[in-house]
Amino acid sequence: MNKGILFAGNLIIDYIKIIDKYPTTGMLSNIYSSRRCIGGCAANTSVDISKIDSSVPVKVIGMVGDDENGEYILSVLRNNNIDVKGIIKSDLLPTSFTDVMTVKNTGERTFFHARGANAGLIYKHIDFKKISADIFHIGYALLLDSFDAEDSEYGTVMARTLAEAKKNGLKTSMDVVSENSKRFVRIVTPALKYCDYLIINELEASRISGIPARGDNGEIITDNMKRICSGMFDRGVKEITAIHSPEAGWYMDRSGKFIKVASLNLPDNFIKGTVGAGDAFCAGMLYGIFKGFDPEYSLRIASASATASLSHENSIDGMRTLEELLKLEKLYGR
Repeated sequence: MNKGILFAGNLIIDYIKIIDKYPTTGMLSNIYSSRRCIGGCAANTSVDISKIDSSVPVKVIGMVGDDENGEYILSVLRNNNIDVKGIIKSDLLPTSFTDVMTVKNTGERTFFHARGANAGLIYKHIDFKKISADIFHIGYALLLDSFDAEDSEYGTVMARTLAEAKKNGLKTSMDVVSENSKRFVRIVTPALKYCDYLIINELEASRISGIPARGDNGEIITDNMKRICSGMFDRGVKEITAIHSPEAGWYMDRSGKFIKVASLNLPDNFIKGTVGAGDAFCAGMLYGIFKGFDPEYSLRIASASATASLSHENSIDGMRTLEELLKLEKLYGR
């Protein structure tokens, strides 16, 4: 692979507010700080890969509003050497934004989201015949209205999009947003048969497979993870399933090769925020696949990438170069 990675999907402004606690209904919580950063699958993952290795060609397709927030997203991407020619400005819809409420002592976060211009991105905005890339990654399923829509032939427009990417010689990858709803399986599953690389968290994988990833006590059910990974292939994933959780990352390929890498042993107060950790893991995994690294090494990079993201309140400023990521692994161990 040498043509690079194309990211399509959510481009968001995150307003990250650090709070003392999440309040119950009608109660007050104190805001310690507030700042703006880019967010969303296409924004976060593209910047993360560029930070890991600036030599990788990275392109983005998406939609922002013709407003100051849209210009901010474009400037951040350009400053990270990302090709933004595929980003469209909408005259009708504002740039999407999310209020991210992050509890100071735990890093736990809650999201209040306005879809904005992301809802205006449609299938015809992606012209695969003009795309030069090795990997096409799209996300988030369940948060892109037109791609979540029903398609009479493929099941969903997301599935049609991935199928078209494959027809044009690209490897395909997707991510989903965490959502506890009855539509989860209906919208996500049709796309899996056109997906080469599925990179998601343990709760999302559990909802797809129907196999619990956590017990009633909240502990990860390690013995179920292989079955969950296998379930992704039963539902159509072509090559690789990678699952991340706070405790570990898991990898399985279609041949049945199964690998687990434990998370880094972080000191108290290391975690400043968790808002970008999933996208960071995804970036590290895609980087390893793009470079042709062996699965365990790719999983280690993905794990270290997520760790780096945890060191900062926002979604991208914690990311580091590959050399610096490997230093984190040596410093903290697993």
